Amino acid sequence: MERRQYRVPYGKGELVLTLPEGFREAVVVEHDRVSTLRDVQGSIRLALRNPTGCTALRELASPGDRVCVVVTDMTRPCPDGLLVPLLLEELGAAGVKQDEITLLVGVGMHRPTTAEEKLAKLGEEVVNRYQVLDADPLDASRLVDLGQTSNGTPAVVSQEACQADLLLATGVVEPHLYAGYSGGRKTVAIGAAGERTIEVTHGPQMLDHPGTRLGRIEGNPFHEAVTEIAGRAGLRFILNVVLDQDGSVVAVEAGEPEAAFKRLVETARTLYEVEIPRQFDVVIGGVGYPKDINLYQASRAPTYLFFAPQPVVKEGGTMIIPARCQEGVGQGLGETRFREIVKSARNATEIVDEARKRGYPAGGQRAFVMAKVLQHCEVIIVGAEHPGLVKEMKMIPAANMLEALHFVENKHGRDADMLIVRHALHSLPVVRA
Repeated sequence: MERRQYRVPYGKGELVLTLPEGFREAVVVEHDRVSTLRDVQGSIRLALRNPTGCTALRELASPGDRVCVVVTDMTRPCPDGLLVPLLLEELGAAGVKQDEITLLVGVGMHRPTTAEEKLAKLGEEVVNRYQVLDADPLDASRLVDLGQTSNGTPAVVSQEACQADLLLATGVVEPHLYAGYSGGRKTVAIGAAGERTIEVTHGPQMLDHPGTRLGRIEGNPFHEAVTEIAGRAGLRFILNVVLDQDGSVVAVEAGEPEAAFKRLVETARTLYEVEIPRQFDVVIGGVGYPKDINLYQASRAPTYLFFAPQPVVKEGGTMIIPARCQEGVGQGLGETRFREIVKSARNATEIVDEARKRGYPAGGQRAFVMAKVLQHCEVIIVGAEHPGLVKEMKMIPAANMLEALHFVENKHGRDADMLIVRHALHSLPVVRA
């Protein structure tokens, strides 16, 4: 009988996998196919002119307003090239001039965006006509201290954002390891934040809290801090989308940040959360471009699969993540800190213990959560262009899927119970109660 073929994202393409003879066929997780928007631009315009929870953007803006639009960086799949021109169209209709508008790329602790990435993200016309800046979490002259949130989180935000007369943001609403769901206020509160804010929101005390969980918003201290920080910065209007596993827009909302975000979370939950029958010995998680350009981003997949409401892989199991990682561990300051912490420790337990004793700088949270995963199971990275770095980061490099499956056979046997989550960052597998 012909063996089944499985497809998993890898870079901008796919890996095609056939399990060797004797292996059990895998269970595959994909969220249900839903109808995409037929007229995306028309739907965005409709959302902008009939927003949720507030008046239309062209009525919020006034001639002479200094406007800041915070957009996502290239590590996020948000289709800013669609969203931003239509935002700018509405601002122009309100009488706001081009030189009164700043587009601020919310890079957080990631590396600055290149000129080519700005063009790819926003389009040539936008980049050539408007001021496009990267946020800088380290430049004190460009940051404003807005005090502390009610749960003690420092609110430090880029001055371009919080000193604007009108602050807007784009975003994509999808499961997020700390915020429950990304998008909404996070583009401003983290993407345009100072280092101290990122350090505390991503610190061990915040991440150890039982409410800081993938897919959870209610009772989530990270989400609460993000909401309050964006409010203090003056965020008044968002334009967010939900995407399917192919990156197509299935829903769009604009308007007051809380109201528009909540409506999209309702849609995202029905799309992304998928019930599975049990935990598995082996889980293969797909990532794909742009998240697999470096190990910092690609390692989100095993952490998502672990920090689901219940870990998807059994204690002592194995996760397999195909990822090119052409930028190695990553080139930003956060990525550099991730590498230094993991490389210098003897094992995952030491990373977790030291983090809880002494904390870590912003970017170190990826080492902390990844170490928690490695205490639970082994992680294989397939097809990485720098396998030596994968090994240095306490994970197992494999040149291809056959090599990874040979490891599985030796460890678990051919009877291993296997799950394939084709889009690990766009699916939230929930183990059936």
